[in-house]
Formats: sequence, structure tokens, C-alpha cells
Amino acid sequence: MEDLNTIKSTNSTEEVDKEGKNIGIISYITLIGLIIAFVMNNDKKSEFASYHIRQSLGLGVTGLALGIIGMIPIIGWIINIIAIFILLYMWVIGILNASKSKMKPVPLLGEKYEEWFKSVG
Repeated sequence: MEDLNTIKSTNSTEEVDKEGKNIGIISYITLIGLIIAFVMNNDKKSEFASYHIRQSLGLGVTGLALGIIGMIPIIGWIINIIAIFILLYMWVIGILNASKSKMKPVPLLGEKYEEWFKSVG
């Protein structure tokens, strides 16, 4: 009987991890995906999903800041073009980490995102 209970608890843990992983991946898919992931994570709090929601939120806020900087003629445009490629790289790393079930911060600002958005998720 103990073996059956162990198997059941293992399966439910895997389901929660799979659900958390799916929520983490969804959080990186546009602003709408971030909102959907946030709502999905409210029912059953998954630390993994919350972590990636915070990382994705940080990337979104950084993108918004870049949009504002991009309004500045010439120098803002140059900064924006370079930074968009860096932000794209950070986004790809974030979604890869979520798909590989890693709670690893995105490069450059990931640790700051953890600090800034610790109450979110």
C-alpha cells in the first residue's frame, strides 16, 4: 500500500511541476501571456511559475523603458536598436530556462528582477 501512495504523490508532484512549467513558459509569450500566467498561478501557487512570472515582468518593464528611451532622437534610437537585440537574447534565455525547468535568472538584469519584483507572483 505504501508503494501505491508513493506513486500517487509522485504523480501529483509531477503534474504540479508540469503545470508550473507550462505557466512559466506562457509567462514569456507577450503581455497577454504574462497576464494569463499570473491569473493561472493565483489558484495554485507554484514557486517555479512565480519565479518566471517575475523574470518575464522584468523583461516587459525593461522593454517599456526602452520604448521610452527610443523616443529620444538619434542617441535614443541607437541605444534602442542595440538594447532590443540584448532584450531579445534575454527573452530567449528566459523561455529556454522555463522549458528546461530551470530557475535561473535571465542574463544581465535577472537578479535585479528577482529583487525588484519579489512580492509579485
